Amino acid sequence: MTISRKVEGFMSKSSWIRRMFEDGIKLKEKYGAENVFDFSLGNPNVAPPDRFRELLVEIAGENTPGVHKYMPNVGYARTRAEIAEYLSGVHSVALSPEHVIMTCGAGGALNVVFKTLLDPGEEVIILKPFFAEYTFYVDNHGGVPVFVETNEDFSLNLDAIERAVTEKTKVILINSPNNPTGKVYDEESIKGLSLLIERKEREYGKEIYLVSDEPYSTITYDGIKVPAILGACKNGIIVTSYSKSLSIPGERIGYIALSPEIPGVEKLVGGLALCNRILGFVNAPAFMQRIVERMQGIYVDVEHYRRKRDLLCDGLWKAGFEFEKPEGAFYLFPRTPIDDDVEFVRALQEKNILVVPGSGFGGPGHIRISYCVDDSTIINSMDGFNAVMKRYRNG
Repeated sequence: MTISRKVEGFMSKSSWIRRMFEDGIKLKEKYGAENVFDFSLGNPNVAPPDRFRELLVEIAGENTPGVHKYMPNVGYARTRAEIAEYLSGVHSVALSPEHVIMTCGAGGALNVVFKTLLDPGEEVIILKPFFAEYTFYVDNHGGVPVFVETNEDFSLNLDAIERAVTEKTKVILINSPNNPTGKVYDEESIKGLSLLIERKEREYGKEIYLVSDEPYSTITYDGIKVPAILGACKNGIIVTSYSKSLSIPGERIGYIALSPEIPGVEKLVGGLALCNRILGFVNAPAFMQRIVERMQGIYVDVEHYRRKRDLLCDGLWKAGFEFEKPEGAFYLFPRTPIDDDVEFVRALQEKNILVVPGSGFGGPGHIRISYCVDDSTIINSMDGFNAVMKRYRNG
């Protein structure tokens, strides 16, 4: 069977995350699931809030006439109104339902945004390390990814970002809390980035959008909060999902939220609505829209993830790993004791430990460990982590 050369090339570079996940299935079949320590996939293992399960039953039993008919491509008006009201308080801006577009998760939201904004050859600045799918999303719509390094502690390097902005720049894409590092970009950095965007807009006489991918925005630790993008940047756009905040990734429900200060925001909303349809999403899942409408401000208990973070960090620190402690999300991105992170991953795999090479995220010399797993997985994996680290430190 013949497929496009482009897709064939993409397949050869496809996500390390899925590759390791599939390796894990084979190992579990061979050794038993309890003997394989799978940290490869960011698949939440904390149960959804009780209110979510209650609403599943309640809404499924409703018999409202016309409830299964077509809806506007942007989603149900009541759902968008509830989200807009909630976000207005969080971001200290006056959002209306027209500033919210319901989507098929954050991945769908990003594709809709790029389809709407990008002309062929326009550039999207992506900060390293990054979620690997970003490059495919940008390419889907004729854009060109431009990669910019962050600082040693994964904070924003504003000088590097400014050097990367050109007359072709259309979007600066950020992800906070970050996958794979768990870094939260602080308020001062976001303010600096917003001022940078304003300077470059004046210099080039064009709009540059700050797109913030925030599916982990409710999962933060130690009193750290994600800065309010819509209040900080007049050209701010949020894309997010309920996959992590409600532990429902399989439901594919999210939204786009727009700063009301965006010039021509009405036309942008019209473009997003059109692209939601012509990309084949049409609209976000109706049943889930009716549920999240009634769940604003309700999220999973982050304490479960904080405990897992501390358990993992304490164990790996004692084993000699070096890392920045995550401020949010549920990923750890430690440095490897050798330059070849793929070799190190393979060595861990010999101990039935599955992690993902940092090179798959544009961060070679690291591994990504997803700690949304049972505590027993973390505890029982420590002998293997210790043994592999000792082998390379003594080698």
